[in-house]
Amino acid sequence: MPKLLVVMALLFLMVTGHKTNLPDSKRASDARAKVWPQLQKELTGKGFNTYGSIYIRVFKDIEQMEIWVKLGSKYKLFKTYDVCYYSGGLGPKTKTGDGKSPEGFYTIEPKQLNPVSNYYLAINVGYPNKVEQLKGYTGDAIMVHGHCASIGCYAMTNPKIEEIYTLVYQSLAAGQQKIHLDIFPFKMDEDHLKFYAAYKQDAFWRTMKPGYELFEKKHIPADYEVKGKEYAFKR
Repeated sequence: MPKLLVVMALLFLMVTGHKTNLPDSKRASDARAKVWPQLQKELTGKGFNTYGSIYIRVFKDIEQMEIWVKLGSKYKLFKTYDVCYYSGGLGPKTKTGDGKSPEGFYTIEPKQLNPVSNYYLAINVGYPNKVEQLKGYTGDAIMVHGHCASIGCYAMTNPKIEEIYTLVYQSLAAGQQKIHLDIFPFKMDEDHLKFYAAYKQDAFWRTMKPGYELFEKKHIPADYEVKGKEYAFKR
């Protein structure tokens, strides 16, 4: 696309305030007005397009969420947020009421935004995914949200969710159809897997490892198929 058209498209988005079919509220709009100008400065300062596609990755053991932004054909780390609270320790969520926060490969679409959450702003992670549904796992409405308390969700605090929610909203508004959200118990290299080998989830974690490795190698979010109720990644 010619540079002039790109500039015109971005100006249109700015003037119209991203009028889209995305769920919205005054609360979410006010949050965007507060944090988006600074986020744009941070993005451009690191060489990113302010309306680029994003990828989200969570590591439970170190309680961190990473936001990656597409730069060229690959994704580059933009920002890391501390997770304020999640429940249940390491290991996947398998049923309603188990108090666990999920682990797996998820996607975020526009319908998963909740701009009027009781926890300020919230994004449904998409649990249970295809693999979890085939395994008969139960539960729903598992969120990344504000505040610093939750059972089964990832609570980020209100200031952090304002930024995370805004980045997700702006990427979807700019045309990204789905955002990959990968939640790992830890960085899935052999050292970590050996350290946590005594956990009963070791076999499951090893099915997640190829997806982790693909992103580490290519810096492109991994897509999966389902084989035998397990993840099978497209290499």
